[in-house]
Amino acid sequence: MLDFAIFAVTFLLALVGAVLYLYPASRQASGIPGLTPTEEKRLVVSLGTTDVLKQHFNPNKTSDPFETMLKSLLGYQSGGGSAGEDHVRRKLYGDAVTASLHSNFPLLLQLSEELLDKWLSYPETQHIPLSQHMLGFALKFVTRMVLGSTFEDEQEVIRFQKIHGTVWSEIGKGFLDGSLDKNTTRKKQYQEALMQLESTLKKIIKERKGGNFRQHTFIDSLTQGKLNEQQILEDCVVFSLASCIITARLCTWTIHFLTTTGEVQKKLCKEIDQVLGEGPITSEKIEQLSYCQQVLFETVRTAKLTPVSARLQDIEGKVGPFVIPKETLVLYALGVVLQDPSTWPLPHRFDPDRFADEPVMKVFSSLGFSGTWECPELRFAYMVTAVLVSVLLKRLRLLAVDRQVFEMKYELVTSAREEAWITVSKRH
Repeated sequence: MLDFAIFAVTFLLALVGAVLYLYPASRQASGIPGLTPTEEKRLVVSLGTTDVLKQHFNPNKTSDPFETMLKSLLGYQSGGGSAGEDHVRRKLYGDAVTASLHSNFPLLLQLSEELLDKWLSYPETQHIPLSQHMLGFALKFVTRMVLGSTFEDEQEVIRFQKIHGTVWSEIGKGFLDGSLDKNTTRKKQYQEALMQLESTLKKIIKERKGGNFRQHTFIDSLTQGKLNEQQILEDCVVFSLASCIITARLCTWTIHFLTTTGEVQKKLCKEIDQVLGEGPITSEKIEQLSYCQQVLFETVRTAKLTPVSARLQDIEGKVGPFVIPKETLVLYALGVVLQDPSTWPLPHRFDPDRFADEPVMKVFSSLGFSGTWECPELRFAYMVTAVLVSVLLKRLRLLAVDRQVFEMKYELVTSAREEAWITVSKRH
């Protein structure tokens, strides 16, 4: 936990600086002679227990702290309308994820089966670079689902991956440790990559507006709503960035934990065989995989998948006896809460059975990892990971590589510090 504590402190300090930098115009002090915006101090509060997080989440249902934080780091400031307007926009965003995922479910199956065939072709002794394969898989699906047929061309996916990697690496690290501002070359590369990403999305948004396409995409749903062009662009950037990373990391961690907990993998294989049978895999059948859902939830908890998020307090609030003034920066120490032994007995043990208990599910939901407050990117990642794991486990056993040292690297989304290697063998 020491490395996570160091990350949390570093993140807090960096995020304060990022928020002050990104919102200078609206943070000017009034009525205090001689105080300039750069001299103003920011109030910060960190919430690190289940009870206080539940108290603070209640008045903020219309906004997603992960999305708010990501938009702040990108320098985006739209979406700051009334609570009603934000609610409508968030509903449109969530519905767009659901509609495009449903429309592209056959593509998800196709890409999952292509990866299965690739792994089946390997000798059983071959080490597979799990993180690399999962990122490639996530990028292929997300680009097609969000942007459409342009990304049937693998070269376009590779080009997008380079741009995506440059932007995300600086959001996930460069902003937070302050290294980006100290390196003019990196900063220029980041700015150019973000401009390229936005330019690509703008072009595709324009092409698909009013068009008649066979494939329904995330962009199509957004353009059918009452959003302006900047809001559509920002939502596409956020979803393209976040859904790729969250999905890739959730797939990576899920498979890793399955390789290290043989009994869990056996139990999941049994459920997959019983529910999916020999017939075609459908979204309805995937949703019946209750133990698989528990495995995914426990993966999010054990890996501390999104270890921290933050938001600016839009109105004055209260947690217990404490008043949180308007425009206070509120840090959610989710990684701490997800490993709190008073809530999660034996917190470092990977145990999906803990999520069979209704009170545990209520706690998890109250933290925004399932249910009503679940962010659309995570809901998307749950479905994609469930499909991929189901396709793989119908034919394969997933095995750990002996003597592999596996450490976590905490950024906006938790990753493995080094490449995660696995091997596979045939089940059937």
